[in-house]
Amino acid sequence: MSQGSQKGGAGPAIEVSHLCRTYKVAQKKAGLLASLRGLWKGETRTVEAVRDVSFRIDPGEMVAFLGPNGAGKTTTLKMLAGLVYPTSGTARVLGYLPWEREDSFRRQFSLVMGQKNQLWWDLPAADSFELHREIYSLERARFDSTLGELVELFGVDKLTRQPVRELSLGERMKMELIASLLHEPKVLLLDEPTIGLDVVAQGTIQRCLREYNLRKRATIILTSHYMRDVEALCSRVLMIVHGALQYDGQLSGLLDRFGRSKLVRLHFEETVPHGLERFGECKVNGPVAELKLEKSQIAQVLSSVVDLPGLVDLSVQDPPLEDVVAMAFGSGAGKP
Repeated sequence: MSQGSQKGGAGPAIEVSHLCRTYKVAQKKAGLLASLRGLWKGETRTVEAVRDVSFRIDPGEMVAFLGPNGAGKTTTLKMLAGLVYPTSGTARVLGYLPWEREDSFRRQFSLVMGQKNQLWWDLPAADSFELHREIYSLERARFDSTLGELVELFGVDKLTRQPVRELSLGERMKMELIASLLHEPKVLLLDEPTIGLDVVAQGTIQRCLREYNLRKRATIILTSHYMRDVEALCSRVLMIVHGALQYDGQLSGLLDRFGRSKLVRLHFEETVPHGLERFGECKVNGPVAELKLEKSQIAQVLSSVVDLPGLVDLSVQDPPLEDVVAMAFGSGAGKP
């Protein structure tokens, strides 16, 4: 163990080196005879869920972990939480080997999965919080103080005595996060924490996570298909495609690398003139036209449209982040 990764030391909060995870999957052939043969001699194929992934995350960083479905995001988080053993490679979280599952390690991290429940469905969330206090052997005064802070932060003071099954999806997710933060983890692994939530609930959870990160200097890895989460919380992005890490850098750099186009918005006084489609892909909404152009076309097109009759405003914008990420996922990079 290097000095920088000593337990409780001043090294990176998370350090991943050449991490791999493969699975054996049953391979079934078509036809009744082939199925019967498979009962005695089954065939399998190897699936590489995670392939040679390496990265470092410093204490207090909030990092987005992006990728399409099946890219290896959840498998990676489960290895960092110690729930899944790697096939090869290694990782250290707060200086610990996660899959050794030491008690001192488990007291310092939380894994929150948006599609999994940890609260008792028929009991008030307050009762589940008490159970967590017992599981983590939290001192009563510290527990009460932390719970009070979190309840105030998430704005759920009047809901903790209500059965979980009676809460809305957004309210339940707030309770799930409170339960995960009661032991004040230094590392928080969030797998789709806002899935299925409306925009208002998403915004509340984003604000609370940002404030928790500032208060506790917690290290957070976030996976999300909602680009609003990423833009609101993370300046750094890890992108995984087909199990391999394809990008590690600033969010702005992702736009530069994969955002090959720009959006030119033209606002006219009354109606949009005909013929704008000659410049490229054009969408019209009332008096506003939006041209999607390659970066190399921008200067030439601007010189052509700036004197159009009735033009009152013009702006050049990056495409929406979700479009850039979708382009990156569909580029074929990282295919085995």
